[in-house]
Amino acid sequence: MFDVSFSELMVISVVALIVIGPERLPRVARTVGHLLGRLQRYVNTIKSDINREMHVEDIKRFQERVKADFTSIESGITSEVASFDKAVADIESEIKPAKEGAIAVSPAPTSRIDVPIAGAKTSGDASRG
Repeated sequence: MFDVSFSELMVISVVALIVIGPERLPRVARTVGHLLGRLQRYVNTIKSDINREMHVEDIKRFQERVKADFTSIESGITSEVASFDKAVADIESEIKPAKEGAIAVSPAPTSRIDVPIAGAKTSGDASRG
């Protein structure tokens, strides 16, 4: 903050000793120390408030960005669902006339076919043996 060298501090100390006097110098130094401490705490409080406000602003910007992303995703999903519903409705409209015009057909009768199993004796094999 201030660029004060050691020699400058010594000159300030000697001038303070001469002007204030040796009796009051310790009390004045203590008072100046307390005031500088208060000033430092005040500056730190202001810095933390500014940092907190900047953090709140960052969070608000992030929230707006997420909300915009969510809105775009929601609109995309809504349009996809609408196109899917339209496709389903088209298919249903194609199937409905076919279903109404269909003739009830019974299934074809199935006949039983005997297929010989390899290694199994058939009735003709039993008479040979």
